[in-house]
Amino acid sequence: MLKKAKTIYDIAREAKVSPSTVSRVLTGSARVSDVKRAAVTRLLDKYQFQPNALARGLSESNARILGILVADIRNPYYAALVVECEKAAYNRGYTVMLCNALNKNELEDTHLEKLLAQRADAIIQIGCRADDLVPDPDYVAHVNRVNNLIPMIISGRLPGANCRSVYINHAEAMRMTIEYLISLGHEDIAIFGGARRVRSTYDKFQNYIYLCERHGMLPREEYIQEGDYTVNGGYDCMTRLLALKRRPTAAVAVNDYSAVGALKAASEQAVRVPLDCSLISFDNTFLSEVVSPKLTSVDYDYPAYGETLVSLALRAIAGEDAPREVLIDAKLVIRDSVQNVKPTDL
Repeated sequence: MLKKAKTIYDIAREAKVSPSTVSRVLTGSARVSDVKRAAVTRLLDKYQFQPNALARGLSESNARILGILVADIRNPYYAALVVECEKAAYNRGYTVMLCNALNKNELEDTHLEKLLAQRADAIIQIGCRADDLVPDPDYVAHVNRVNNLIPMIISGRLPGANCRSVYINHAEAMRMTIEYLISLGHEDIAIFGGARRVRSTYDKFQNYIYLCERHGMLPREEYIQEGDYTVNGGYDCMTRLLALKRRPTAAVAVNDYSAVGALKAASEQAVRVPLDCSLISFDNTFLSEVVSPKLTSVDYDYPAYGETLVSLALRAIAGEDAPREVLIDAKLVIRDSVQNVKPTDL
């Protein structure tokens, strides 16, 4: 029986590089590190590899495609970040191929395979299971297999994965948020929205508890309300907070969606924001500017965030020694939804 001829993808898999890297070696491109070039060349010699039409097509087409897999593009946080990634990619001569997982695991897996099949040069994954607090071993294995073929960058932290990651400094963001409220005299501070099974939300909640204790405020269990990341979820959480005998004077929403729902619940109960209860949110999407009152919100500098994701992907494509982890700083954008409750001298 004749042995099946090796393909460019077989070479890439064994050398633990992307198919485009093998293609660049075949065409003599300078955009390959010495280590990767040596690994690929050794295998090309070992198998006496002859590039076929598919391989030549891969090298000659120079498609320059970045795949972006996003949890749910309807969420304005994801939408804002994807747009900035697309701008950064376009400025470098790359086209973006966008896949929307709709928060479904099976669709996420399917899209990863399709991006591989479409010969994307790299994949940037924003959200999805890359943000799970307890990673699914099968998913981690899938990410590692993909990353062995083409560079994969995730916006989150995924223990066990060998891909590069970019994530927000939630500890510093929460510190700014809580200390800002404390500086204005707030002591009864709640946090709501999201689920602790998601690492970013878990980090927010844990840092909230730590900061309350650090500043001598005993965290009240009823002030920590889990839900989801939607307007309805925020509405339900705020409804529960407003039903408490001792209402919080300020509340922190895990995202702008949740904050919009909270504003709706407060309005229906004639609770004035910020006069009766101050409100801060995370993400600083367009929603924070269009609601009334305008939301004080935590911003991540989306242009710089998108630039970081794309730059890291392109450095990985080029075989450069790019960092494995990059931390994104946050800042608090002050608007109209927070009030000073310190007593004033008469």
